[in-house]
Amino acid sequence: MMRYIGLDVGDRTIGVAVSDPLNYTAQGITTVRRKSLEKDLENLHEIFDSYEIQEIIVGLPKNMNGTIGPQAEKAMEFGAVLEREFGLTVVFWDERLTTMAATRAMLEADMSRKKRKGLVDKIAATYILQGYLDKLSSTK
Repeated sequence: MMRYIGLDVGDRTIGVAVSDPLNYTAQGITTVRRKSLEKDLENLHEIFDSYEIQEIIVGLPKNMNGTIGPQAEKAMEFGAVLEREFGLTVVFWDERLTTMAATRAMLEADMSRKKRKGLVDKIAATYILQGYLDKLSSTK
């Protein structure tokens, strides 16, 4: 079964989520600590090799007014690298509210700050991928 992978790309970490085999739900699987581009790609290869990936969904952190800022440009550059490296289509997904939604969900779950810090990227990746999967299922 082909799956989708969702990435929340930050300067220090990359949150990773994967769709279930039927592509209905997204599950956060890990957070990659960024070291160098080479090492990041190596880590992603290890993760991607565990699944049959059909498309990579990368969160695009647009500014609230919809414009592309420096963080979104970094995400787009990283997406281009992923496309070359893995030979897969990279889809950018507007993630303006995902980190806030992820943080809010963890606050509601009454998680400690330390625990939240370790999970926010993985949960944000889950929100990014889930948003994309929901759009897919609504257009089928």
